[in-house]
Amino acid sequence: MRFADEFRDPALARTLVAEITRLADGLAAHAARPLQVMEVCGGHTHTIFRYGLKDLLPASIEFVHGPGCPVCVLPMGRVDDCVAIAEHPQVIMTTFGDAMRVPGSKKSLLQAKADGADVRTVYSPLDALKLAQAHPDREVVFFALGFETTMPSTALTVLQAEAMGVRNFSLFCNHITIIPTVKAILDSPDLQIDGFLGPGHVSMVIGSTPYEFIARRYGKPLVIAGFEPLDILQSLWMVILQLAEGRSEIENQYRRVVPEPGNTPALQAIARVFELREFFEWRGLGSIDHSGIRMREAYAAFDAERRFSVPNLKIADPKSCQCGEVLKGVIKPPQCKVFGTLCRPDTPLGALMVSSEGACAAHYQYARIAMPERSTAAVAVPS
Repeated sequence: MRFADEFRDPALARTLVAEITRLADGLAAHAARPLQVMEVCGGHTHTIFRYGLKDLLPASIEFVHGPGCPVCVLPMGRVDDCVAIAEHPQVIMTTFGDAMRVPGSKKSLLQAKADGADVRTVYSPLDALKLAQAHPDREVVFFALGFETTMPSTALTVLQAEAMGVRNFSLFCNHITIIPTVKAILDSPDLQIDGFLGPGHVSMVIGSTPYEFIARRYGKPLVIAGFEPLDILQSLWMVILQLAEGRSEIENQYRRVVPEPGNTPALQAIARVFELREFFEWRGLGSIDHSGIRMREAYAAFDAERRFSVPNLKIADPKSCQCGEVLKGVIKPPQCKVFGTLCRPDTPLGALMVSSEGACAAHYQYARIAMPERSTAAVAVPS
């Protein structure tokens, strides 16, 4: 724990906050609105709220929560497709735990399990492959999710299945890519983002070079950030410093983990097994070109979408749920009209309240607890 404690030092945090405040307040004096910095990754969102970083920072800085939670951006239609595969009597559907409760138009995987489908939680695709070996008379499907962070493990599992001759294992592939997503955000007329905290885990795989277009074409700074409190604060300071100095560059605060060229063996495995889809549907963001991947023809035997019949329908989110606006950073979670009432972690209407990386879950778990304390402290008690 001593290593982690070094990135949670209160004295260093206060020093960073003071310098961030000085720079941000100087910029705010010439601006009509707060500086808006988007943390792309849901892991960053949870760090910000868990450690109260938002409350330490001045009003001249505003965090905008990005779409970097793969479970949160999964559209209802894809959940329905997954449920349809899971309900085949010969199928064992496997998935990560946070995908179990994401609502489809009729039911979630957890509800399908309650109705009799064989749905099991696994910790890695290799666990699913072991199940396929243990049950050669069943079809084991892995619900593959995630940005580039989890793609390598999925690709390597397919290569392992091929090498071992396991033929009753397949993927329902819903992996997505980060770069087209950020570009779609930058092209959105609703947003005025001044800078980005880039995702650390994704960048561990793809490196820093793919982000160069953000600084070059859009003139926005991006700093790849780690996940501890001091990581977030240092990365934010680096973004604000660029803005104060009139620079737009891609910088890497998370150098202890993220190499500039990325992880070459991981990228090679991804390229061998997967190819880009022409477009992919996102919850709340619509269709984004080249933002999803699928199995290459050479690995069609491991593609659950080719093995099983799926509805493949586009299903709109409930009108009361505003996950899309939250994902795009247009509104904050508490501004959603069902936040904390009809939509809570125990009864989620949208995926942002389900996932451990969802912005709504972060607000519900951490921010809402602090709000009464802040409001009470602000009330003047007459003497």
